[in-house]
Amino acid sequence: MSDARTVGLARKLSTFDAVLIGVGSMVGAGIFAAFTPAAAVAGSGLLIGLLIAAGVAFCNATSSAQLAAQYPSSGGTYLYGREQLGAWPGFLAGWGFLIGKTASSAAMALTFAAYAVPPAWQRPAAVVAVLGLALANCFGVTRTAQLTKLIVISVLAILVLAIGLVWTSGAAQPVQLPGNGFFASGWYGILQSAGLLFFAFAGYARIATLGEEVRRPRRSIPRAIVIALAGTAALYGVVAVTLLAVLTPSGVAGTPAPLLRAVEISGADWALPLLRLGAALAALGALLALLAGLGRTALAMARERDLPQWLSAVHPRYQVPRRAELVLAAAICLIVVFADVRNAIGFSSFGVLVYYLVANAAAFRQDSVHRRYPKAIQVLGGLACLILVGTLPWPAVVVGLGVFAVGGGYRLIRLRLSRPAR
Repeated sequence: MSDARTVGLARKLSTFDAVLIGVGSMVGAGIFAAFTPAAAVAGSGLLIGLLIAAGVAFCNATSSAQLAAQYPSSGGTYLYGREQLGAWPGFLAGWGFLIGKTASSAAMALTFAAYAVPPAWQRPAAVVAVLGLALANCFGVTRTAQLTKLIVISVLAILVLAIGLVWTSGAAQPVQLPGNGFFASGWYGILQSAGLLFFAFAGYARIATLGEEVRRPRRSIPRAIVIALAGTAALYGVVAVTLLAVLTPSGVAGTPAPLLRAVEISGADWALPLLRLGAALAALGALLALLAGLGRTALAMARERDLPQWLSAVHPRYQVPRRAELVLAAAICLIVVFADVRNAIGFSSFGVLVYYLVANAAAFRQDSVHRRYPKAIQVLGGLACLILVGTLPWPAVVVGLGVFAVGGGYRLIRLRLSRPAR
């Protein structure tokens, strides 16, 4: 048997597979988690915040696409930062992704359980979901893609049904959209909502982290990133308008499950179990893609010894980073058992914004041979990331800075210990 460390990942994913993985990552996190806190800080101004978040995501997506075409390997911005900016920026991007998305994975597991089982069974169900999906990932990336297709298609069908029921029932009143005015919360509230809603667009990063497993990556990855982002942004816009038209801005802010509440008001109680199923499946889809992205980022970091090199092993038969997948799944299960991180959107947004700040800087440094988009887009994307970080709730910023300080300290200790003795 060959040494697992010498085995590469298998290129089995098509462009369509990559698009569905990106959509699955975003839809679960966004529609069922981000609108409530966004409405709380911006009211109806969340629609403007959504446009801003989509614009920032577009800048970041084009940077990721441009970089992925040059570096079609696992690791995403961790790899791009190392190649274009140096080891430290790459490490900070990878560390922020791992810590932020590990918390997000636990949040998605708990969100799934909240919709699927009674309260007393939620933590055990969340652990089972994490372990089950991690095992599915361990048997090859095609298993991940097939399961993602099933989940995404089911969720989209349920969402279309829910939106259709709300509008045909007459419960949606467009006159309620403005609430107290789109700018009633001021630009700070709007920008804060954009920072929170950006959390919902972060899924396209999963496409780039799978760069070593996509067929014709220089063509497929950029295309998949843009298609997944555009489709998801359109869906978010429709859902946001629907929620505001039924619940009003204060109503969206006042319920943890605004889409369920909107369908309930429409009188279609028979559809509520279906919508709960859709929410549970959406959370599972996001969790599945998060696990895949985390495993590939950990693999890339272990290859460069920024994580224990033991995690760089690739299974010789299934060609997946099985050790990294299982270690991260165990860490997520520990978080699920001992903490409730369903309110970690701000912290996750902090890590993701830093991640994409590095991506924009790396894309800015690319030479003309590999350039697909003007440098102005990367400048705009980088500045927007900095502005949105500044508008996040201060506890999220403090925790985020602390996490990066811990990561930096870990790397300094590792470098000191690995330095040859004189």
